[in-house]
Amino acid sequence: MEHAKKVSPKDVFLHLLTTIALYVSAGSFIALLFQYINILYPDVLEYNAYTRESALGIIRWSIASLIVIFPVYIGTSIALNKNYRKEPEKRNLRIRKWLTYFTLFAAAAIIIGDVVTLIYNLLGGGLTTQFMLKIAVVLFAAASVFYYYFWGLKRHNIE
Repeated sequence: MEHAKKVSPKDVFLHLLTTIALYVSAGSFIALLFQYINILYPDVLEYNAYTRESALGIIRWSIASLIVIFPVYIGTSIALNKNYRKEPEKRNLRIRKWLTYFTLFAAAAIIIGDVVTLIYNLLGGGLTTQFMLKIAVVLFAAASVFYYYFWGLKRHNIE
């Protein structure tokens, strides 16, 4: 029987940092697109100068976050993949499995919630261009994360 690889503090750090960077990057991406949608397709009942200034502030914050945090995600992912090539058994570390499956769970829950929200608003007659675009943004982001991580599990036969 092959011995399981021990988890080092470096492994924990890299996996947690990668996962947190992914979540923050996805959230910043969604927030960025939501604000562009708010500006391009304003809700005339709620839109005013404050709303525009608020949207521009969120856009600046989202861009700043993506400029810093998305490269951290890419860098830590590259570092982890180098480790996996050197030590393939590290693909089966418990922390990696837990964080990967948690990410799949979160993405699936977001997709389900997104579709429920779409149907709820469809049944209530509340479909606007702004709403539909925001639903599409969330669905795209969550489905992309889900597909990438699910594909990675299947590609490397990880259970």
